[in-house]
Amino acid sequence: MTSRRFTWLAVPPLLAIAASLGGCDRLFGTAPDPVATPSPSAAPTPSASAAATASVDGAKQVREETDTFLFEYSWPTEAGEIPALAQWLQTRLDRKREQLANDARRGREAARGNGFPFNQYSSDTKWTVVADIPGWLSMSAELSSYEGGAHGNFGYDTMVWDKTRNVALEPIGFFTSAEALDGVLGERLCEELNAERARRRRDAVPEGTDDLFNACVTPDETNVLLGSESGEKFDRIGIQIAPYIAGPWAEGTYDFSFDVDDDILAIVRPEYREAFAQRN
Repeated sequence: MTSRRFTWLAVPPLLAIAASLGGCDRLFGTAPDPVATPSPSAAPTPSASAAATASVDGAKQVREETDTFLFEYSWPTEAGEIPALAQWLQTRLDRKREQLANDARRGREAARGNGFPFNQYSSDTKWTVVADIPGWLSMSAELSSYEGGAHGNFGYDTMVWDKTRNVALEPIGFFTSAEALDGVLGERLCEELNAERARRRRDAVPEGTDDLFNACVTPDETNVLLGSESGEKFDRIGIQIAPYIAGPWAEGTYDFSFDVDDDILAIVRPEYREAFAQRN
């Protein structure tokens, strides 16, 4: 199926570049990444540099600024207290920092070669807890970056950590298929989205239009979150939609939440069924 799923979003012509950067964080599988020390950055460290790392009770916050880039990355205590998850996040931190340094170096060289001013690149990733329940830690990340252009890029990432197997899983993978989730949530999501669009635009969404910003959005085109009101089971499904997926940049992001009900429980894969419950 055609998908507008994203991690990063950018103003053209940066869209293709931004999408390629987003793929670095969306890495899921049935086994954890190797814990070998990541290779060091191939890019030379600029002379003007200020770096700070704060680690408290497992939480980590990194901030590094040079004359070519500003890099920030953080995760909460709940993630840092799980060694394998902390390593999973550290690997992504290292990869993202290395890629930013390389991209910023190339960007500065290109600017000099073409006689253009160079603006400092940036990358910021903030992981937060969505739900911490027995056996599972659900997390989301806000991602932002700047590589020149009218404004920066913005997007989301998400994952659920299996505390038993020490692996990161994609939330939509807890269901039998993306099509099944759309079959259950698609109509409700479209109704909620159009109502919010109408409120923000002060005009109803026209019917029968092919315009991208008026079309319905399927769950697998969004950032799906597994949440918990009870603190014991997943009983909420969150949907985050970044700019350019459901509307123009000026409309900002869209966020929705749906209760887990019988229809949603029916499409949960059998091996994950015990982790879900209806919201009372």
